[in-house]
Amino acid sequence: MNANSPAKLTSDCALPITDRDGLRAALVDANLPTLLMVYTTYVQDKDYLDSFAPYLTGIYTAEAPSSVPDDMAQDLRGRVFALLTDPTPPTERPIDPELLRHMMSVSVGENVDPAIVPVLYDQMGFERVLPRKERPGRASPPAGFRVLVIGGGMTGIAAGIKLAEAGYDYTIIEKNDALAGTWYENTYPGVGVDTPSHFYSYSFELNPEWSHYHPKGKEIYNYLTGVAEKYGIPAHVQFRTTVTEAHWDGGKAKWLVTLRGADGAERVEEANAVILAHGVLNRWSMPDIPGLDSFKGPKMHTAGWDNSVELKGKRVAVIGTGASAAQLAPAIADDVAELTIFQRSKHWVLNNPDINVNVNDNIRFALRNIPHYKEWFRFRVYWFTGDGLYGNVCGDEGWDDSDNSISAQNQAARDYALYYIQNKLADRPELLEKIVPDYPIFGKRIVLDADGGWLDTLLKPNVTLETGTIDHIEEDAIVMKDGTRYEVDVIALATGFDLAPALGPIKVYGRGGADLAAAWGKDEARSYLGVMAPEYPNFFLTLGPNSAPNHAAGVNMVIEAQINYVLEALDMLVAEGKHAVEPTVAAYEDWNHRVEEQMQKMVWAHPKARSYYLNSKGRNYVSCPFRLADYWSWTREPNRAELTLS
Repeated sequence: MNANSPAKLTSDCALPITDRDGLRAALVDANLPTLLMVYTTYVQDKDYLDSFAPYLTGIYTAEAPSSVPDDMAQDLRGRVFALLTDPTPPTERPIDPELLRHMMSVSVGENVDPAIVPVLYDQMGFERVLPRKERPGRASPPAGFRVLVIGGGMTGIAAGIKLAEAGYDYTIIEKNDALAGTWYENTYPGVGVDTPSHFYSYSFELNPEWSHYHPKGKEIYNYLTGVAEKYGIPAHVQFRTTVTEAHWDGGKAKWLVTLRGADGAERVEEANAVILAHGVLNRWSMPDIPGLDSFKGPKMHTAGWDNSVELKGKRVAVIGTGASAAQLAPAIADDVAELTIFQRSKHWVLNNPDINVNVNDNIRFALRNIPHYKEWFRFRVYWFTGDGLYGNVCGDEGWDDSDNSISAQNQAARDYALYYIQNKLADRPELLEKIVPDYPIFGKRIVLDADGGWLDTLLKPNVTLETGTIDHIEEDAIVMKDGTRYEVDVIALATGFDLAPALGPIKVYGRGGADLAAAWGKDEARSYLGVMAPEYPNFFLTLGPNSAPNHAAGVNMVIEAQINYVLEALDMLVAEGKHAVEPTVAAYEDWNHRVEEQMQKMVWAHPKARSYYLNSKGRNYVSCPFRLADYWSWTREPNRAELTLS
């Protein structure tokens, strides 16, 4: 979107809506600020829009009740009903950029910075974007120019779609026998996403059919594989195949990639460019506990769950209290005889009432049939779960309560979490002491909770939270340092993933034989923009060092931004008739300096916040310390001065 040109919103919904009863029911349940945006999109009546402004204030969730007076709400619903059922459908008109920004501001009850309107416009899916290969004046990729994508999860699928739209020949290498990555592998009871589904999806494939605001794993898997089928991705995938090495051949200006098939046989294939899209949540972190291998019963990591194991009536141990454990425990607590949860570190627990809420039929009708509803709804979800949370992790200069918080917003979030925890555990002071962390909230990944979830599970009579240190494991028990012995039948390892080394087992050798794994060491990964590194031409990272959006939801948004950058870089290469692109050393060093400087202001640098974001030296090599909108802007197109093309 050009910030100075009128916005041309488009919709794939048909008008007029003939199911009048369905529409009436949908309008009753529909989110009122979203309906106001739908109406204003067509009518563009600023005075009517502004009449709602005093009643729409900043809120924590996109579905929080509106305080709009009943007569105004009914009037709006009536206007929308008349508009959408008129036999002569309303005309789509371009919207003045300032009016669009003002609409956004009224919708969320906060001022929307004009500088971030383009990112919001892009991520809401408001406009059908012309496929890259159809853009006038663009140089087409030369015949035989091939891109190899490592990994077929959310990133790999998106990369394949966008590479095809750009006219590039591509192949996806996938170690599993199906696509979807994390959502294919993780099948433990209760598995789901803690990002709202209406944002955790591709901006170019909004899904009006989600059954939950935070869907379970199978539904996400179905969404991703459904999108992949729609775009013909499986035909480009080599399944049950892994990448062991990649060597840059300077003479050929190609990568020589060693692949290993399911039978163990290896072969070498050539590619002009490589995109590393294997994600970061695919290498299990196994606890180093003496005797773990001696345990005779079933033991399994949550990411390698064996659904054939019967848990009913069993004594089950869950090691870990992070996001996976907080989903697993509530899902199995009522079936098992005893559930003992071993806490290794404390996590802040934040109430999110939507975490277990279904999307009802009326809301799905609105998302499916009301023009622009799903786009404007996605905008609200993004706003309240995305950059609106940045103040939680970025410190206020001179903040005087640095022991407990880093900013006014961080303190407010801490108070909100404490109120919830204290109310839930009011009758169990010993649990309260075990649960509440001593570091500022968001210093580590938080646990989202709601009624019937994590904290309610800890209150069940058959559930024990053990905070002592495990000494060793025997063939039928877990033994603590103090001698306490817990006899268990099944051990569930909710111990997360190993983010280091960033390349996993893959060896990458760049210009002059430069060894990327050696340069990065076990946990010293650095890059340029989280996408490239000097000496490794045409080798692109996704979710690379310091590009993870750990302040909010938005991994899908970062993925799309990085894929856009990769395509822009490849297009630049083609347009200039060159063969190799890489960042300059100066640009690489400048980016890392900016990251380090900003990181000192972030909650992750707090001395009490020890998390998997930090390497062995205490440096955060995972999180992006900038707003999603800023990162999106920086990856719109490459800065030619910061790249070397040859």
